[in-house]
Amino acid sequence: MTDLVVRPLVAGEESLFDSMPDPLPQLRQVGYADGLAGGGYRPEHTWIALLAGRVVGRAAWVLPPGAVGAPWLERFDLDAEPEVGAALLRAAHRALGGPQIYYAALPAHWRRRPEVLAVAEAPMAAARLAGLVERGERLRCSWTGTPLPTPSGRYTFRPAADPAEINALVARIAEPDVLTGKEVARAVAGVDLATDPLTWLDRPAGNWRIAFDAGQPVGLVGTAGDACFPLIAYLGLLDDAVRGELLAEAVRVLAEGGAREVLADVDAHRVRVLAELERTGFRQLRSRVVFVPTAAVGVPDQAATG
Repeated sequence: MTDLVVRPLVAGEESLFDSMPDPLPQLRQVGYADGLAGGGYRPEHTWIALLAGRVVGRAAWVLPPGAVGAPWLERFDLDAEPEVGAALLRAAHRALGGPQIYYAALPAHWRRRPEVLAVAEAPMAAARLAGLVERGERLRCSWTGTPLPTPSGRYTFRPAADPAEINALVARIAEPDVLTGKEVARAVAGVDLATDPLTWLDRPAGNWRIAFDAGQPVGLVGTAGDACFPLIAYLGLLDDAVRGELLAEAVRVLAEGGAREVLADVDAHRVRVLAELERTGFRQLRSRVVFVPTAAVGVPDQAATG
């Protein structure tokens, strides 16, 4: 690697990032030029590796304007051996003040797709060589108009009365099923979406719906119809049995408001939640494998700090 050059971009040469062909064009993600225009991507947070003048590795850390957290690695592509990618990451980490969280975005069901595995293996190996450790996986799912299951009639639903009612239920829910955008909430505002969702979802209490069984609250869901995409931001249960019907109720409300697509993020290990999403008509869109700095291993919820 004697002719390897690793460096950040400088203003005016942003096109170098896109000179490397996209190895996963089927993956829906924000383009680099759009990220620059929005202020999340910056040349000084974008690094490239060149061999014989050709870009063989690229990495872009993102930090939205006004964010209180550290930048996280959002794009990392490699057309060379893992050692090249590790050299790129190590150099960037030194400039950034240390390793940062890396969200490796991949198409849905990537482990079953040899052509995707062939692309993913090198950057993941490079991340490990550079001192990052795999810790968890998040799945993004999408509903796009599939007929919703017929409700059983067992449960009733109504909008939340006020923030106090929402916060009281959130305090009783140990581990929400669905938290869409929790990484961004943490990085931009320092908010834990699981325990303090209203600080991030600054919208009317009526956007939240409560499920009741015989007059007792058994579930809570918060939607966002005016975000980048309509989404289920928060879904938490006091009784697992209501999961499917509360999901369907949330989608129904968003669809009645004009949504043609609804997004929901779930941790990959939550197999029962994922199965219920699929029964409700959601399909996996993408995976994000979370890599954290070695020093963060064992620290609670570090995977959500990026």
